[in-house]
Amino acid sequence: MLGAFKHIFTLPELRNKVLFTLGVLAIYRLGAHIPLPGIDPQALAEFFDAQSNPLLTFFDMFSGGALGRVTLFALGVIPYISASIVLQLMTAVVPTLEKLNKDPEGRKKITEYTRYATTGLAFVQGWGIGIGLEAMAAPSGAPIAMSGGFTFQLMTALSLAAGTTFLMWLGEQVTERGVGNGISLLIFAGIVAAIPGAIVQSYALLQSGEMSIFLALGLVFAALFMTAAIVFIERGQRKVPVAYAKRMVSGRVVGGKNTYIPLKVNTAGVIPVIFASSIIAFPLTFGEMLERTPTVDMFMELFAPGGWLYTGFFVAFIIFFCYFYTAIVFNTKDVAENLRKNGGYIPSIRPGAETSSYLDSVLSRLTFGGSIYLSAVSVSPTFLIKYLSVPFYFGGTALLIVVSVGMDTINQIEAHLLSRSYDGFLTNRSGGR
Repeated sequence: MLGAFKHIFTLPELRNKVLFTLGVLAIYRLGAHIPLPGIDPQALAEFFDAQSNPLLTFFDMFSGGALGRVTLFALGVIPYISASIVLQLMTAVVPTLEKLNKDPEGRKKITEYTRYATTGLAFVQGWGIGIGLEAMAAPSGAPIAMSGGFTFQLMTALSLAAGTTFLMWLGEQVTERGVGNGISLLIFAGIVAAIPGAIVQSYALLQSGEMSIFLALGLVFAALFMTAAIVFIERGQRKVPVAYAKRMVSGRVVGGKNTYIPLKVNTAGVIPVIFASSIIAFPLTFGEMLERTPTVDMFMELFAPGGWLYTGFFVAFIIFFCYFYTAIVFNTKDVAENLRKNGGYIPSIRPGAETSSYLDSVLSRLTFGGSIYLSAVSVSPTFLIKYLSVPFYFGGTALLIVVSVGMDTINQIEAHLLSRSYDGFLTNRSGGR
């Protein structure tokens, strides 16, 4: 493995990609500490210290702490994720967008629509945050917004929209010129940046006696177990055998080889969890904007993290997006058609429609197992907080994103190393994997 790290900086192309990615992540972390204009930082710190809102903690995790500090990147990439959800759903039901999605130039157009939608959504959310900041005050009574009114709201909306648009651009640059998926790496960086603070907080709780040593050790073992389980399942796959018939091409016999189609247990990756998290936040976000009445309080309680209604909808959205996103990234009809054109077939299965139906059946069963796994990992933090009184947001979604994005990034680096005949992180010339 040490040799693989050395080779990263030996290859100029890969070295430039890695350094570019690290540079972008450094810019992201710097922007997460640039405060919005017109905010009293002391009053803001007092206000958030007095809060114990799990939803706020969850989205503050996605923004790398920028939301809690109300900085330029407070919205993070959440508006981009929401816009992507809407466009992908519309692609599946709007014939015009579906046609565009099948053409490379058309996909560029859809990407352009997503950018516009992201900026517009970030502006609207930013305006809502501006209104909310005007109404907030620290426990001491000091207002968070030093000067309110239309000018403050407009400045807040423009600043947050600009921050999100810049993050979207940075993510696209990493995807194109760096290593890994840019948007996922930005979320990854925000979560990892919070780890030192969580360790310090845990130590302080141990020192004060608010957390027992047994609970702390239990959390460590739980984190290790969940990490091992995530790695095991993310690397799990079903190998569907494929045979190629021999045929004559330009006077030569080609084909006759056996191979397989690797179908992952979790084909959709971490995308369903991110999508579901964004959607499930809408009811609570909407409720926060309403005047507090007994009906609104009951609504907020029903959809509070840890409640059965919240958990039920969260799991349902994860399962839905698992199947939805898997259908987008793995089209069984196209795979079956490509096999037929190249003389390939699955033993005992007829080429064409029967092959597509068989692949769809296998993939559906795998996706169901993958969706249950994602749901179990994602809802675990809310149960730990509610039933074991864990005093901070632990594991689950954050751990899943960190491990999954980390594995995908390492796989990309390894593929680049192997393509240049170097040993990768998980391979060597003498022993293989």
